[in-house]
Amino acid sequence: MSGTRWLDDQEQRAWRAFIRMHGRLTARLNRQLQADSGLSLADYEVLVQLTDAPDGRLRPFELQRDLQWEQSRLSHHLTRMQRRGLVAREECDEDGRGALIALTDEGRRAIVAAAPGHVETVRRLFFEGLTRDQLATLRQVSDEVLARLDTGADLGG
Repeated sequence: MSGTRWLDDQEQRAWRAFIRMHGRLTARLNRQLQADSGLSLADYEVLVQLTDAPDGRLRPFELQRDLQWEQSRLSHHLTRMQRRGLVAREECDEDGRGALIALTDEGRRAIVAAAPGHVETVRRLFFEGLTRDQLATLRQVSDEVLARLDTGADLGG
């Protein structure tokens, strides 16, 4: 382990602050959504992906890729959402073996009802108090980290 590049004090403080912020922010957003709309943050994330799709339908592998979830997590979560009427599984016309996950009318109503409160909470907890320069820096840092993740740098290559 002599080759380990340990975090220096500044890096460690920044990393720990980021992890604490992420955990607390995620928990608060989840609680707000549950209280206001009965949706979990995971439900909301699935519904956003489907809402953004041109016809409200995506293949499961597309959802898995976009959400970065394990296949089993996605499958179980979609089953729970299907039972609640938020999504439906449909056969794919192009491929009889394939399936599509479709946004239902109930799912669309749920996200339309949940979005205003969620956006207001995101604004209040995350964006208020940040300057335009801080937002630009946040965007730049996020884009740089995402680019490394997209190239597989997280796997050492």
